[in-house]
Amino acid sequence: MEYAKVRGLTLPAQLMSLLDQGRWRNPGDAEMARLIPWFESPIDFLTSTDQMERESGSLDTFDDDRYAAFLHVARGSGQETPVELPWLDVEKAFFIAVNRIVGDDVALALDYRTNPVDPRVVGSDVWTAPVSYKWRIVAPTFSAFVAALGLQSAEGALVVEEPKDGW
Repeated sequence: MEYAKVRGLTLPAQLMSLLDQGRWRNPGDAEMARLIPWFESPIDFLTSTDQMERESGSLDTFDDDRYAAFLHVARGSGQETPVELPWLDVEKAFFIAVNRIVGDDVALALDYRTNPVDPRVVGSDVWTAPVSYKWRIVAPTFSAFVAALGLQSAEGALVVEEPKDGW
């Protein structure tokens, strides 16, 4: 099985399967609000690796230190200590869902700092502390996120295995 990559990071096998089957889609705003009650903007799931790559390209544009600090994004390779939440390490993440309303500038991302095979899902939070933009955990793993939303591949639960070439 060949593993697809976005920003050099290998997609979880379960996400690849959901994408291939056309089952990776927002289950509805009410369901998202149930799972992420602090996330107030509607979002659209990115339904191809091309969309994920394109939308995540904005992570490479934060050269202004003040803007990057406001958005709580940093490049881990440029830091003396590991980048931890509420910061997003832009070298170890990519977007899987983005704002539906232009200008909301919010997203859900896979965060590979915790697990290269089953990364956690994090979301931007601009609502609980309106003067700051921070990242917080939505689900401890992608597989937990999928289970919480009731999304499954047609085959049911997938066995998560590590790709042979690493991530």
